[in-house]
Amino acid sequence: MKGRTIALDHLNGAEAAALIVDGRLEDLVVDTDAPRPGTIYRGIAERPVKGQGGMFLRTPDGSAYLRQIKGLSPGQPLLVQVTGFAEPGKAIPVTTRMLFKSRYAIVTPEAPGLNISRRIKDDDMRDRLLEIAHETMTGEAGLILRSSCSGADPDAIAEDIDSMVQLSAQVLADGGDTAETLLEGDGPHALAWREWTEAADLDTAEGSFERHGVLDMLDALRSPVVALAGGGSMAIEPTRALVAVDINTGGDTSPAAGLKANMAALRDLPRQLRLRGLGGQVLVDPAPAPKRDRKQMEQVLRAALKQDATETVIAGWTQLGLIELQRKRERVPLHEVLA
Repeated sequence: MKGRTIALDHLNGAEAAALIVDGRLEDLVVDTDAPRPGTIYRGIAERPVKGQGGMFLRTPDGSAYLRQIKGLSPGQPLLVQVTGFAEPGKAIPVTTRMLFKSRYAIVTPEAPGLNISRRIKDDDMRDRLLEIAHETMTGEAGLILRSSCSGADPDAIAEDIDSMVQLSAQVLADGGDTAETLLEGDGPHALAWREWTEAADLDTAEGSFERHGVLDMLDALRSPVVALAGGGSMAIEPTRALVAVDINTGGDTSPAAGLKANMAALRDLPRQLRLRGLGGQVLVDPAPAPKRDRKQMEQVLRAALKQDATETVIAGWTQLGLIELQRKRERVPLHEVLA
């Protein structure tokens, strides 16, 4: 089925959103009991971690860990924002550099200045956006206008900016001294509206996942093995320490079998990690291929990661010929959500 579809539904009673492009599942967000990224707390500093330059904070949802602690002392209240999901048994990762995100605008209280997405190339459009921003912005906070502003209604953009400016001012004006949740992060349905901004058919009626085949696609994601074009396969298996990815050529015995399997796997790897909610250290064991093919494989992987919103760093090749990645933990692993 051609085209883009956004399905908003529930899985096991939890809010969920799916993005389907040309009949293939491109993204999936499922709500959990864990604190959502974007949540803002008034936290209370508890104890520093000597040698690591960090400090544990008390929040309504448990212990949080902050890396930047210069000038911070135990017992001091401060505003922090959740940056990702914590691994089991670990503290919630937080930062003091808060972002207030919406569909068109991101307000950055700690980073003054006005920036427009580089994806907007049209000079006239950029000039119009600058005018809207200058007319709407108040205070000293910074502003980022997102690529979704291209072709959007100017009034909607101005309203979005104003809403985020007011929200940031309200939160930053907090003067309390006890641990409290000041702002909940966006749930899956709000995230779909905020992040999946390209034109798409929207299905919000109950049962949309079943109508669009999302449930069958989820069943396929329960398996660690991903079939690749040409007969190869890729196995993605999370462990406590890292995510192991093994690429195999299958029944293809041609001289270029390794390169073909690796290229197909690396093109699809960011999508598979995104759908499975996997992050942290990722080690990829490519199918056998000459060293001269490594540059080409890296180019394919970089191009695929460029289309993925999750921050991922290619650390390089290990001495054993593995590709090492470091990926931000932005979601709870799917196998935990579906358990």
